[in-house]
Amino acid sequence: MTTFNSDTEAIRAFNEKYRLLQHEIAKVIVGQEEVIKSILITIFSRGHVLLIGVPGLAKTLIITTISKALGLSNNRIQFTPDLMPSDIIGTEILDENRKFKFVHGPVFANIVLADEINRTPPKTQSALLEAMQERHVSMSGVTYKLPEPFFVLATQNPIEQEGTYPLPEAQLDRFMFNIYLDYPSTEEEINIVKSTINGDVATPSQIISVDEILYFQKLLQKIPVADNVYRYAVNLSTITRPHTEKAHPWANQYLSWGAGPRCSQNLVIAAKCHAVLSGKLSPDIEDIKAVAVAVMRHRIVKNYRAEAENIDIVSIIDNFVADNK
Repeated sequence: MTTFNSDTEAIRAFNEKYRLLQHEIAKVIVGQEEVIKSILITIFSRGHVLLIGVPGLAKTLIITTISKALGLSNNRIQFTPDLMPSDIIGTEILDENRKFKFVHGPVFANIVLADEINRTPPKTQSALLEAMQERHVSMSGVTYKLPEPFFVLATQNPIEQEGTYPLPEAQLDRFMFNIYLDYPSTEEEINIVKSTINGDVATPSQIISVDEILYFQKLLQKIPVADNVYRYAVNLSTITRPHTEKAHPWANQYLSWGAGPRCSQNLVIAAKCHAVLSGKLSPDIEDIKAVAVAVMRHRIVKNYRAEAENIDIVSIIDNFVADNK
């Protein structure tokens, strides 16, 4: 791996790698630039993503393409009502010597696609909790470390609600970003059809090594953050908490639950990466604003009044951002 004379030089190299990644991924994925940018921000920030989108929008293709461009292993887990925790983390079997041997489950990969995560009961959903937070799993009192880097991209279908199990707040809070995957534009869909009906799907090349990813993850942790940026992020989380001293009027009117401290942490962490990918050496308030919706969307809960008045979460967050000082 190339060594750098300074963090500034390393940040410029990271920015260049990001541009190359964008170019390589675009060979396979048409459009969805913001979604791809958000996923890459999360990977380099050591977070996880909850992706909301209807079937057929290439969620699996996006994650396999990104994993190839990053040179990372990936596994897909199809969540179903009969899925058991051992189907995710692994199980113990008796080997030929009559000794128990742990067989790794599909969670042992750099990138794990948890497809339709809300189709499995909470007991199985919780099997991912330890992995996402601690980056290891436990079996019979033994701890097994997961490979680094480790990233979970979970998907949900926003349409079908029958036979689903809502994710508990504790699990939702483990996701750095909640991203909505929208339909492509007409021109993008035309390009998708043109590039796929002949079976000539491009294969992305590896742009970055695992060692470089780990290096850039540690680099982002060292990025300095000004006190006013910390204060802005914390205030943005604080004003979402209804019926507290600093609550925003919209929080009191339209929310039953506000964002916790992990929201403030993720706002700053994501803003660091967003700043670097924008060519800056440290984040400012505009970087916090840029990641606010993705970080906060799944951390605040609307009340019945908001539902009755048809006020969506994004509008509420936009009001918080506009009024936050």
